[in-house]
Amino acid sequence: MGERFKKLLLVTTGPLLALLMVLFGNLTPGNMQPTYMAAITIWVAWWWMTEAITISVTALLPFILIPLAGITDPQTIALQYMDKAIFLFLGGFLISIAIEKWGLHKRLSLGILAKIGSSRSKVLAGVMLVTYLISMWISNTATVLMMLPAVLAIVKHLPTEEDSKGSARFSTGLMLALAYAATIGGMSTLVGTPTNTIFYSYYNKNIEPDGLNFTNWFVVGFPVSILLLIAVFFILLLMFSGRKKHPLNKQFFKDQYNTLGKAVAEEKIIAILFASTALLWFTRADIDFGSFTFQGWGDLVGGNPRMHDSTVSVIMGALLFLIPSKTDKGSTLLVAEDFKKVPYSVLLLFGSGFALAKGFELSGLSAWLAGNLANIGTLHPLLIIFCIVTVVCIISELASNVASIQLSLPILASLCASTGLPAMEIMLPATLAASLGFMLPVATAANTIVYGSGYIKSPQMVRAGFWADFFGILIISILCWILL
Repeated sequence: MGERFKKLLLVTTGPLLALLMVLFGNLTPGNMQPTYMAAITIWVAWWWMTEAITISVTALLPFILIPLAGITDPQTIALQYMDKAIFLFLGGFLISIAIEKWGLHKRLSLGILAKIGSSRSKVLAGVMLVTYLISMWISNTATVLMMLPAVLAIVKHLPTEEDSKGSARFSTGLMLALAYAATIGGMSTLVGTPTNTIFYSYYNKNIEPDGLNFTNWFVVGFPVSILLLIAVFFILLLMFSGRKKHPLNKQFFKDQYNTLGKAVAEEKIIAILFASTALLWFTRADIDFGSFTFQGWGDLVGGNPRMHDSTVSVIMGALLFLIPSKTDKGSTLLVAEDFKKVPYSVLLLFGSGFALAKGFELSGLSAWLAGNLANIGTLHPLLIIFCIVTVVCIISELASNVASIQLSLPILASLCASTGLPAMEIMLPATLAASLGFMLPVATAANTIVYGSGYIKSPQMVRAGFWADFFGILIISILCWILL
């Protein structure tokens, strides 16, 4: 009964807060639409942060409430749920499903670990590097699920005869390394995590058409993620490596790799498609090297109106259903059953963020926020970035990363409009900061999965996560201020 009452309380609090906003929070006398939009946002934010109901169901609220409030019509809001950025992620999901189906991720991870070495520092570095590389292209959650069996196998082969406490600490370190490296890898590319794609679509749609692409994101996201990966590696090494550093059985990784046998044709084809997709993403738009400009292939086919990163993603995803499989005669690399593995709930979350942003714009709430945030522009840009990154990081510890950035972007756009600060300089750091949920088991799905392994206690994650968040805030703030 206690749990049911708690659930009922969480569910009813959302609309109650919205009602109180409408009754007592008139933002613009004579025009209730900004107040209605603020109330809708409060309701959605509460349900997202508390997970009162499934967050993908909460994602449908903007479609229901924004037209009911008279802000715009259902068709306008419905279009936000089918933005082209959603297709970018759809194609990426299909590629990741193919990689998992044919075991390409296992060959990559075991192949690197077999060559890394046998010391604890090298194994820790190996786990983080492999996880980071996979997570650059595949969702953080999927990466952790893929890597978890391999990391658990490492944990079970740790020497325990003389250093059981040290081995237990190192097991904790490896599990945290898996979760943290997956999160950090997702920061480096546009398709690494949903928050990046949400910002990508919002910026290109509302700020500067085609102003953000795969390459100019990578120019910032990659160095930020590499520096953070190195910082977190040393944090975990110092906290969890143990004093007696017995060598690990390097032969174990080689034996596991040898059990995979030779790479089948499907693995090779998917590897080629995967590499080709990344290459096409990086070279679609022009790249300015200062002394000369590399002309992107997108210009040859009519530029952005005809060809987009999402187009590349969908083409490559569709090819997986057309290329025949040599192992399963009469079948293809992916079949209809594999399409059911696409996480449609995540795609709905994208759409809800775009719908909220449209509501902010059409209701006038963005203009109201811009007028009230103008004074912040008197601060030094680095301090503004630092404060925004810190606030978004704190929010992402309590709410989902996707929810954090969806609620933040319209507010930050208003801030940029009122202060004259470049939108990219403010919004991109905030997007990166939305991934900084290292302290709490509920902050990210990656944290939740490794916490469920039983090798981590909450205080251990809080201590390590605090320092990871701290260095993440510093690295994002300083590098974005320098590079943007």
